[in-house]
Amino acid sequence: MSDTDIDRGYLEKRQLQRGTAGWVLLAGLGVSYVISGDFAGWNFGIGEAGWGGFVIAAILMGLMYFTLVLSLAEMSAAIPAAGGGYSFARQAMGPAGGYLTGLAVLIEYALAPAAIVIFIGAAVESLIGLDGPIVYAVFYAVFVGIHLAGVGEALKVMMVISGLAVFAILATSLALVPHFDAANLFDIAPTEAALASSFLPYGIFGVWAALPFAMWLFLAVEGVPLAAEEARDPARDMPKGIIGAMVFLLVTAALVTILLAGAGGAEMIGQSGVPLVDALDAVGIGWLATLVNVLALAGLIASFFSIIYGYSRLVFALSRAGYLPRALSITNDRKVPARALIVPGVLGFLASLSGQGDLMLAMAVVGATISYALMAWSHIELRRTQPNLARPYRTPGGTATSGIALVLSLVALTGVFAFDPRAFLFTLILFAIGAAYFFFYSRHHLVAKTAEEEFAMLETAQAEI
Repeated sequence: MSDTDIDRGYLEKRQLQRGTAGWVLLAGLGVSYVISGDFAGWNFGIGEAGWGGFVIAAILMGLMYFTLVLSLAEMSAAIPAAGGGYSFARQAMGPAGGYLTGLAVLIEYALAPAAIVIFIGAAVESLIGLDGPIVYAVFYAVFVGIHLAGVGEALKVMMVISGLAVFAILATSLALVPHFDAANLFDIAPTEAALASSFLPYGIFGVWAALPFAMWLFLAVEGVPLAAEEARDPARDMPKGIIGAMVFLLVTAALVTILLAGAGGAEMIGQSGVPLVDALDAVGIGWLATLVNVLALAGLIASFFSIIYGYSRLVFALSRAGYLPRALSITNDRKVPARALIVPGVLGFLASLSGQGDLMLAMAVVGATISYALMAWSHIELRRTQPNLARPYRTPGGTATSGIALVLSLVALTGVFAFDPRAFLFTLILFAIGAAYFFFYSRHHLVAKTAEEEFAMLETAQAEI
Protein backbone atom coordinates (compact mmCIF):
# COMPACT_ATOMS: atom_id res chain seq x y z
CA MET A 1 0.00 0.00 0.00
CA SER A 2 1.40 3.41 -0.91
CA ASP A 3 1.62 6.28 1.56
CA THR A 4 -1.10 8.21 -0.26
CA ASP A 5 -3.55 5.37 -0.71
CA ILE A 6 -6.10 3.80 1.61
CA ASP A 7 -7.24 0.37 0.50
CA ARG A 8 -10.20 -1.59 1.77
CA GLY A 9 -8.06 -3.96 3.84
CA TYR A 10 -6.44 -1.07 5.65
CA LEU A 11 -9.80 0.38 6.70
CA GLU A 12 -11.37 -2.98 7.55
CA LYS A 13 -8.86 -3.18 10.42
CA ARG A 14 -9.68 0.36 11.54
CA GLN A 15 -13.45 0.55 12.07
CA LEU A 16 -15.28 1.81 15.16
CA GLN A 17 -18.67 0.51 16.32
CA ARG A 18 -21.19 2.79 14.65
CA GLY A 19 -24.66 3.69 15.89
CA THR A 20 -23.79 3.14 19.54
CA ALA A 21 -24.39 6.54 21.12
CA GLY A 22 -27.48 8.72 20.97
CA TRP A 23 -27.45 12.33 22.11
CA VAL A 24 -28.19 11.46 25.75
CA LEU A 25 -25.12 9.23 25.98
CA LEU A 26 -23.08 11.90 24.21
CA ALA A 27 -24.25 14.53 26.68
CA GLY A 28 -23.41 12.13 29.50
CA LEU A 29 -19.96 11.69 28.02
CA GLY A 30 -19.47 15.47 28.02
CA VAL A 31 -20.58 15.75 31.65
CA SER A 32 -18.37 12.88 32.76
CA TYR A 33 -15.32 14.43 31.10
CA VAL A 34 -15.71 17.44 33.38
CA ILE A 35 -17.60 16.42 36.52
CA SER A 36 -14.53 15.84 38.72
CA GLY A 37 -13.76 19.54 38.33
CA ASP A 38 -16.84 20.43 40.38
CA PHE A 39 -15.49 18.54 43.37
CA ALA A 40 -12.14 20.27 43.80
CA GLY A 41 -9.53 22.43 42.11
CA TRP A 42 -11.76 25.25 40.88
CA ASN A 43 -12.13 26.63 44.39
CA PHE A 44 -8.46 27.61 44.64
CA GLY A 45 -9.40 30.37 42.20
CA ILE A 46 -11.30 31.99 45.08
CA GLY A 47 -8.03 32.00 46.99
CA GLU A 48 -6.41 33.81 44.06
CA ALA A 49 -9.15 36.33 43.31
CA GLY A 50 -11.71 36.34 46.10
CA TRP A 51 -15.28 35.26 45.42
CA GLY A 52 -16.15 38.22 43.21
CA GLY A 53 -12.96 37.95 41.18
CA PHE A 54 -13.47 34.23 40.70
CA VAL A 55 -17.04 34.77 39.54
CA ILE A 56 -15.77 37.17 36.87
CA ALA A 57 -13.16 34.58 35.80
CA ALA A 58 -15.80 31.82 35.78
CA ILE A 59 -18.16 33.92 33.64
CA LEU A 60 -15.38 34.62 31.14
CA MET A 61 -14.36 30.97 30.94
CA GLY A 62 -17.99 29.84 30.81
CA LEU A 63 -18.47 32.18 27.86
CA MET A 64 -15.32 30.85 26.22
CA TYR A 65 -16.47 27.25 26.52
CA PHE A 66 -20.05 27.99 25.50
CA THR A 67 -19.00 29.83 22.32
CA LEU A 68 -16.45 27.11 21.57
CA VAL A 69 -19.09 24.41 22.08
CA LEU A 70 -21.48 26.17 19.67
CA SER A 71 -18.67 26.27 17.10
CA LEU A 72 -17.82 22.60 17.65
CA ALA A 73 -21.50 21.67 17.34
CA GLU A 74 -21.52 22.99 13.78
CA MET A 75 -18.23 21.38 12.79
CA SER A 76 -18.97 18.01 14.39
CA ALA A 77 -22.28 17.76 12.53
CA ALA A 78 -20.65 18.75 9.23
CA ILE A 79 -17.46 16.68 9.71
CA PRO A 80 -18.42 13.67 11.90
CA ALA A 81 -14.95 12.15 12.29
CA ALA A 82 -13.38 10.51 15.33
CA GLY A 83 -10.56 13.05 15.43
CA GLY A 84 -12.79 15.86 16.67
CA GLY A 85 -10.81 19.10 16.70
CA TYR A 86 -7.99 17.54 14.69
CA SER A 87 -10.41 16.60 11.88
CA PHE A 88 -11.92 20.08 11.79
CA ALA A 89 -8.52 21.76 11.76
CA ARG A 90 -7.18 19.50 9.04
CA GLN A 91 -10.04 20.39 6.75
CA ALA A 92 -9.65 24.09 7.58
CA MET A 93 -5.86 24.46 7.71
CA GLY A 94 -4.37 21.40 6.04
CA PRO A 95 -2.20 18.59 7.45
CA ALA A 96 0.09 20.80 9.56
CA GLY A 97 -2.76 22.71 11.19
CA GLY A 98 -4.67 19.49 11.76
CA TYR A 99 -1.74 17.75 13.38
CA LEU A 100 -0.79 20.68 15.64
CA THR A 101 -4.39 20.92 16.85
CA GLY A 102 -4.51 17.18 17.47
CA LEU A 103 -1.17 17.35 19.25
CA ALA A 104 -2.41 20.06 21.61
CA VAL A 105 -5.52 18.00 22.42
CA LEU A 106 -3.39 14.88 22.86
CA ILE A 107 -1.17 16.64 25.41
CA GLU A 108 -4.31 17.63 27.33
CA TYR A 109 -5.92 14.19 27.14
CA ALA A 110 -2.76 12.20 27.85
CA LEU A 111 -1.72 14.19 30.92
CA ALA A 112 -5.15 14.79 32.47
CA PRO A 113 -5.80 11.09 33.33
CA ALA A 114 -2.32 10.82 34.86
CA ALA A 115 -3.09 13.83 37.05
CA ILE A 116 -6.55 12.53 37.94
CA VAL A 117 -5.30 9.06 38.90
CA ILE A 118 -2.91 10.72 41.37
CA PHE A 119 -5.89 12.52 42.91
CA ILE A 120 -7.78 9.20 42.93
CA GLY A 121 -4.85 7.67 44.79
CA ALA A 122 -5.08 10.39 47.44
CA ALA A 123 -8.82 9.77 47.80
CA VAL A 124 -8.32 6.00 48.10
CA GLU A 125 -5.64 6.58 50.72
CA SER A 126 -8.06 8.65 52.80
CA LEU A 127 -10.61 5.83 52.62
CA ILE A 128 -8.53 2.66 53.01
CA GLY A 129 -4.96 3.84 53.60
CA LEU A 130 -3.54 2.58 50.27
CA ASP A 131 -1.88 4.91 47.76
CA GLY A 132 0.88 4.94 45.18
CA PRO A 133 1.79 2.93 42.06
CA ILE A 134 -0.38 -0.07 42.94
CA VAL A 135 -3.52 2.09 43.05
CA TYR A 136 -2.57 3.88 39.83
CA ALA A 137 -1.91 0.58 38.04
CA VAL A 138 -5.17 -0.98 39.24
CA PHE A 139 -7.29 1.96 38.09
CA TYR A 140 -5.61 2.14 34.68
CA ALA A 141 -5.93 -1.64 34.20
CA VAL A 142 -9.58 -1.84 35.28
CA PHE A 143 -10.89 1.10 33.31
CA VAL A 144 -8.86 0.50 30.17
CA GLY A 145 -10.14 -3.07 30.44
CA ILE A 146 -13.77 -1.90 30.56
CA HIS A 147 -13.17 0.15 27.42
CA LEU A 148 -11.71 -2.92 25.70
CA ALA A 149 -15.04 -4.69 26.28
CA GLY A 150 -16.76 -2.35 23.80
CA VAL A 151 -17.90 1.24 23.51
CA GLY A 152 -21.54 0.54 24.35
CA GLU A 153 -20.62 -1.20 27.59
CA ALA A 154 -18.08 1.49 28.46
CA LEU A 155 -20.48 4.39 27.94
CA LYS A 156 -23.16 2.72 30.06
CA VAL A 157 -20.71 2.20 32.93
CA MET A 158 -19.64 5.83 32.53
CA MET A 159 -23.25 7.03 32.82
CA VAL A 160 -23.73 5.15 36.12
CA ILE A 161 -20.52 6.54 37.63
CA SER A 162 -21.32 10.06 36.45
CA GLY A 163 -24.84 9.76 37.87
CA LEU A 164 -23.42 9.10 41.33
CA ALA A 165 -21.18 12.15 41.06
CA VAL A 166 -24.03 14.37 39.89
CA PHE A 167 -26.19 13.10 42.77
CA ALA A 168 -23.49 14.19 45.22
CA ILE A 169 -23.39 17.71 43.76
CA LEU A 170 -27.16 18.13 43.68
CA ALA A 171 -27.62 16.70 47.18
CA THR A 172 -24.93 19.02 48.55
CA SER A 173 -26.47 22.04 46.84
CA LEU A 174 -29.95 21.26 48.16
CA ALA A 175 -28.62 20.77 51.69
CA LEU A 176 -26.71 24.09 51.64
CA VAL A 177 -29.56 26.31 50.41
CA PRO A 178 -31.03 26.94 53.92
CA HIS A 179 -27.56 27.92 55.19
CA PHE A 180 -26.76 30.43 52.46
CA ASP A 181 -25.67 33.87 53.67
CA ALA A 182 -24.51 36.44 51.11
CA ALA A 183 -22.14 37.98 53.67
CA ASN A 184 -20.07 34.78 53.56
CA LEU A 185 -19.21 35.47 49.92
CA PHE A 186 -17.18 38.53 50.89
CA ASP A 187 -15.37 37.44 54.06
CA ILE A 188 -11.89 37.89 52.53
CA ALA A 189 -10.38 41.21 53.59
CA PRO A 190 -9.27 43.48 50.71
CA THR A 191 -5.53 43.63 50.09
CA GLU A 192 -3.49 46.57 48.84
CA ALA A 193 -3.65 45.33 45.25
CA ALA A 194 -4.76 47.71 42.51
CA LEU A 195 -8.54 48.27 42.52
CA ALA A 196 -8.97 45.94 45.52
CA SER A 197 -12.36 45.91 47.26
CA SER A 198 -14.55 43.55 49.24
CA PHE A 199 -15.80 42.20 45.89
CA LEU A 200 -12.27 42.00 44.42
CA PRO A 201 -10.01 41.56 47.46
CA TYR A 202 -6.99 40.79 45.27
CA GLY A 203 -7.76 43.38 42.61
CA ILE A 204 -7.91 42.92 38.86
CA PHE A 205 -4.75 40.79 38.73
CA GLY A 206 -6.51 38.17 40.83
CA VAL A 207 -9.10 37.68 38.09
CA TRP A 208 -6.32 36.92 35.62
CA ALA A 209 -4.65 34.45 37.98
CA ALA A 210 -8.01 32.71 38.60
CA LEU A 211 -8.69 31.93 34.92
CA PRO A 212 -6.98 28.48 34.93
CA PHE A 213 -9.02 27.46 37.98
CA ALA A 214 -12.25 28.65 36.38
CA MET A 215 -11.44 26.47 33.36
CA TRP A 216 -11.50 23.42 35.63
CA LEU A 217 -15.30 23.77 35.85
CA PHE A 218 -15.58 22.98 32.11
CA LEU A 219 -12.25 21.48 31.00
CA ALA A 220 -12.53 18.64 28.42
CA VAL A 221 -16.20 19.12 27.42
CA GLU A 222 -14.78 19.81 23.96
CA GLY A 223 -14.02 16.08 23.73
CA VAL A 224 -17.60 15.08 22.84
CA PRO A 225 -16.93 15.26 19.04
CA LEU A 226 -14.33 12.50 19.46
CA ALA A 227 -17.34 10.14 19.60
CA ALA A 228 -18.74 11.34 16.26
CA GLU A 229 -18.08 8.10 14.36
CA GLU A 230 -19.90 6.11 17.06
CA ALA A 231 -22.97 8.35 17.19
CA ARG A 232 -26.29 7.07 15.83
CA ASP A 233 -27.03 10.21 13.85
CA PRO A 234 -24.05 12.61 14.05
CA ALA A 235 -25.82 15.45 12.23
CA ARG A 236 -28.52 15.54 14.90
CA ASP A 237 -26.94 13.92 17.94
CA MET A 238 -23.58 15.71 18.10
CA PRO A 239 -24.96 19.28 18.46
CA LYS A 240 -27.64 18.18 20.96
CA GLY A 241 -25.14 16.14 22.95
CA ILE A 242 -22.37 18.70 23.31
CA ILE A 243 -24.69 21.69 23.87
CA GLY A 244 -26.76 19.69 26.38
CA ALA A 245 -23.62 18.76 28.30
CA MET A 246 -22.43 22.38 28.37
CA VAL A 247 -25.76 23.73 29.63
CA PHE A 248 -25.82 21.14 32.42
CA LEU A 249 -22.24 21.99 33.40
CA LEU A 250 -23.08 25.69 33.56
CA VAL A 251 -25.80 24.83 36.08
CA THR A 252 -23.54 22.68 38.28
CA ALA A 253 -20.78 25.32 38.09
CA ALA A 254 -23.20 27.99 39.33
CA LEU A 255 -24.41 25.74 42.15
CA VAL A 256 -20.99 24.94 43.59
CA THR A 257 -19.58 28.43 43.06
CA ILE A 258 -22.43 30.24 44.81
CA LEU A 259 -23.67 27.80 47.44
CA LEU A 260 -20.39 26.47 48.82
CA ALA A 261 -18.92 29.91 49.50
CA GLY A 262 -22.31 31.26 50.60
CA ALA A 263 -22.64 28.53 53.23
CA GLY A 264 -19.06 27.84 54.29
CA GLY A 265 -17.41 31.20 53.61
CA ALA A 266 -15.25 32.23 50.66
CA GLU A 267 -12.02 32.23 52.65
CA MET A 268 -12.45 28.66 53.86
CA ILE A 269 -13.65 27.31 50.49
CA GLY A 270 -10.74 29.01 48.70
CA GLN A 271 -8.27 26.93 50.73
CA SER A 272 -10.16 23.63 50.89
CA GLY A 273 -8.93 20.41 49.35
CA VAL A 274 -12.47 18.97 49.54
CA PRO A 275 -14.79 21.99 49.30
CA LEU A 276 -18.12 20.11 49.14
CA VAL A 277 -17.22 18.09 52.22
CA ASP A 278 -15.89 21.09 54.16
CA ALA A 279 -18.94 23.21 53.32
CA LEU A 280 -21.26 20.49 54.63
CA ASP A 281 -19.15 20.05 57.77
CA ALA A 282 -19.17 23.82 58.33
CA VAL A 283 -22.97 23.86 58.54
CA GLY A 284 -23.17 20.70 60.63
CA ILE A 285 -24.34 18.10 58.08
CA GLY A 286 -21.62 15.57 58.81
CA TRP A 287 -23.48 12.47 57.64
CA LEU A 288 -23.92 13.90 54.15
CA ALA A 289 -20.32 15.13 54.17
CA THR A 290 -19.17 11.55 54.74
CA LEU A 291 -21.31 10.27 51.85
CA VAL A 292 -20.14 13.05 49.52
CA ASN A 293 -16.52 12.30 50.45
CA VAL A 294 -17.06 8.77 49.13
CA LEU A 295 -18.98 9.90 46.05
CA ALA A 296 -16.24 12.42 45.22
CA LEU A 297 -14.24 9.38 44.19
CA ALA A 298 -16.98 8.63 41.64
CA GLY A 299 -16.49 12.11 40.18
CA LEU A 300 -12.77 11.55 39.77
CA ILE A 301 -13.35 8.10 38.27
CA ALA A 302 -15.94 9.46 35.82
CA SER A 303 -13.50 11.99 34.40
CA PHE A 304 -10.61 9.51 34.42
CA PHE A 305 -12.73 6.91 32.64
CA SER A 306 -14.14 9.23 29.99
CA ILE A 307 -10.87 10.98 29.18
CA ILE A 308 -9.33 7.55 28.55
CA TYR A 309 -12.08 7.10 25.96
CA GLY A 310 -11.25 10.51 24.50
CA TYR A 311 -7.53 9.96 24.11
CA SER A 312 -8.09 6.55 22.53
CA ARG A 313 -10.33 8.00 19.80
CA LEU A 314 -7.93 10.85 19.13
CA VAL A 315 -4.92 8.52 18.89
CA PHE A 316 -7.01 6.22 16.68
CA ALA A 317 -7.84 9.06 14.27
CA LEU A 318 -4.30 10.48 14.16
CA SER A 319 -2.88 7.01 13.61
CA ARG A 320 -5.41 6.05 10.92
CA ALA A 321 -4.44 9.19 9.02
CA GLY A 322 -0.73 8.44 9.36
CA TYR A 323 0.21 11.22 11.76
CA LEU A 324 1.07 8.64 14.44
CA PRO A 325 2.32 5.07 13.84
CA ARG A 326 -0.41 3.27 11.89
CA ALA A 327 -0.40 0.20 14.11
CA LEU A 328 -2.06 2.24 16.87
CA SER A 329 -5.34 2.52 14.92
CA ILE A 330 -5.99 -1.20 14.40
CA THR A 331 -9.29 -2.20 16.03
CA ASN A 332 -10.21 -5.58 17.51
CA ASP A 333 -13.23 -7.80 16.88
CA ARG A 334 -15.36 -5.53 19.06
CA LYS A 335 -14.41 -2.54 16.90
CA VAL A 336 -12.35 -1.09 19.77
CA PRO A 337 -8.94 0.59 19.12
CA ALA A 338 -7.16 -1.57 21.67
CA ARG A 339 -3.64 -0.30 21.04
CA ALA A 340 -4.82 3.32 21.15
CA LEU A 341 -6.22 2.53 24.61
CA ILE A 342 -3.29 0.54 25.99
CA VAL A 343 -0.18 2.40 24.76
CA PRO A 344 -1.17 5.89 26.01
CA GLY A 345 -2.46 4.21 29.19
CA VAL A 346 0.98 2.74 29.87
CA LEU A 347 2.61 6.11 29.20
CA GLY A 348 0.08 7.85 31.45
CA PHE A 349 0.76 5.36 34.23
CA LEU A 350 4.49 6.06 33.95
CA ALA A 351 3.80 9.81 34.13
CA SER A 352 1.64 9.28 37.22
CA LEU A 353 4.63 7.79 39.04
CA SER A 354 6.03 11.32 39.30
CA GLY A 355 3.28 12.10 41.80
CA GLN A 356 3.09 15.67 40.46
CA GLY A 357 -0.62 15.85 39.69
CA ASP A 358 -0.81 19.63 39.89
CA LEU A 359 2.00 20.09 37.35
CA MET A 360 0.47 17.64 34.88
CA LEU A 361 -2.91 19.26 35.28
CA ALA A 362 -1.45 22.69 34.55
CA MET A 363 0.32 21.29 31.48
CA ALA A 364 -2.96 19.76 30.32
CA VAL A 365 -4.60 23.17 30.60
CA VAL A 366 -1.86 24.72 28.43
CA GLY A 367 -2.48 22.10 25.75
CA ALA A 368 -6.21 22.72 26.04
CA THR A 369 -6.02 26.49 25.55
CA ILE A 370 -3.77 26.11 22.50
CA SER A 371 -6.24 23.64 20.99
CA TYR A 372 -9.20 25.92 21.72
CA ALA A 373 -7.63 28.78 19.79
CA LEU A 374 -6.89 26.49 16.84
CA MET A 375 -10.38 24.95 16.85
CA ALA A 376 -12.06 28.37 17.01
CA TRP A 377 -9.88 29.54 14.12
CA SER A 378 -10.85 26.38 12.20
CA HIS A 379 -14.52 27.37 12.46
CA ILE A 380 -13.73 30.83 11.12
CA GLU A 381 -11.66 29.42 8.26
CA LEU A 382 -14.25 26.82 7.28
CA ARG A 383 -16.94 29.50 7.12
CA ARG A 384 -14.66 31.63 4.94
CA THR A 385 -13.17 29.00 2.61
CA GLN A 386 -15.97 26.41 2.46
CA PRO A 387 -19.26 28.34 2.62
CA ASN A 388 -21.05 25.56 0.72
CA LEU A 389 -20.08 22.80 3.15
CA ALA A 390 -23.23 20.99 4.28
CA ARG A 391 -23.95 22.21 7.80
CA PRO A 392 -26.89 20.39 9.46
CA TYR A 393 -26.41 22.71 12.44
CA ARG A 394 -25.20 26.30 12.16
CA THR A 395 -23.55 28.16 15.01
CA PRO A 396 -25.70 31.08 16.22
CA GLY A 397 -23.77 34.27 15.54
CA GLY A 398 -21.47 32.56 13.05
CA THR A 399 -17.82 33.62 13.12
CA ALA A 400 -18.52 36.31 15.72
CA THR A 401 -19.25 33.48 18.16
CA SER A 402 -16.09 31.54 17.33
CA GLY A 403 -14.18 34.84 17.39
CA ILE A 404 -15.16 35.28 21.04
CA ALA A 405 -13.91 31.77 21.78
CA LEU A 406 -10.63 32.53 19.98
CA VAL A 407 -9.94 35.75 21.90
CA LEU A 408 -10.86 34.30 25.29
CA SER A 409 -8.78 31.16 24.72
CA LEU A 410 -5.71 33.33 24.09
CA VAL A 411 -6.48 35.33 27.24
CA ALA A 412 -6.81 32.04 29.17
CA LEU A 413 -3.45 30.90 27.80
CA THR A 414 -1.76 33.98 29.28
CA GLY A 415 -3.50 33.25 32.57
CA VAL A 416 -1.90 29.79 32.69
CA PHE A 417 1.50 31.38 32.09
CA ALA A 418 0.89 33.81 34.95
CA PHE A 419 -0.11 30.96 37.25
CA ASP A 420 2.60 28.39 36.42
CA PRO A 421 5.41 29.40 33.99
CA ARG A 422 7.10 26.03 34.55
CA ALA A 423 4.07 24.11 33.24
CA PHE A 424 3.89 26.52 30.29
CA LEU A 425 7.55 25.87 29.40
CA PHE A 426 7.32 22.07 29.79
CA THR A 427 4.23 21.95 27.59
CA LEU A 428 5.90 24.00 24.87
CA ILE A 429 8.84 21.57 24.94
CA LEU A 430 6.46 18.62 24.48
CA PHE A 431 4.70 20.52 21.72
CA ALA A 432 8.01 21.22 19.96
CA ILE A 433 9.03 17.55 20.13
CA GLY A 434 5.67 16.47 18.72
CA ALA A 435 5.87 19.09 15.97
CA ALA A 436 9.38 17.95 15.02
CA TYR A 437 8.09 14.37 14.63
CA PHE A 438 5.50 15.62 12.16
CA PHE A 439 7.70 17.92 10.11
CA PHE A 440 10.63 15.51 9.87
CA TYR A 441 8.75 12.23 9.52
CA SER A 442 4.99 11.74 9.60
CA ARG A 443 4.03 14.42 7.08
CA HIS A 444 5.80 12.27 4.50
CA HIS A 445 3.71 9.20 5.48
CA LEU A 446 0.12 10.41 5.54
CA VAL A 447 -2.51 8.07 4.12
CA ALA A 448 -4.16 10.85 2.13
CA LYS A 449 -2.90 14.12 0.70
CA THR A 450 -5.86 16.20 1.85
CA ALA A 451 -8.63 16.03 4.43
CA GLU A 452 -11.22 15.82 1.64
CA GLU A 453 -9.44 12.82 0.14
CA GLU A 454 -9.23 11.06 3.50
CA PHE A 455 -12.89 11.65 4.38
CA ALA A 456 -14.05 10.62 0.91
CA MET A 457 -12.10 7.36 1.13
CA LEU A 458 -13.51 6.68 4.58
CA GLU A 459 -17.07 7.27 3.43
CA THR A 460 -16.59 4.97 0.43
CA ALA A 461 -15.00 2.25 2.52
CA GLN A 462 -17.68 2.48 5.21
CA ALA A 463 -20.39 2.08 2.58
CA GLU A 464 -18.68 -1.05 1.28
CA ILE A 465 -17.73 -2.68 4.57
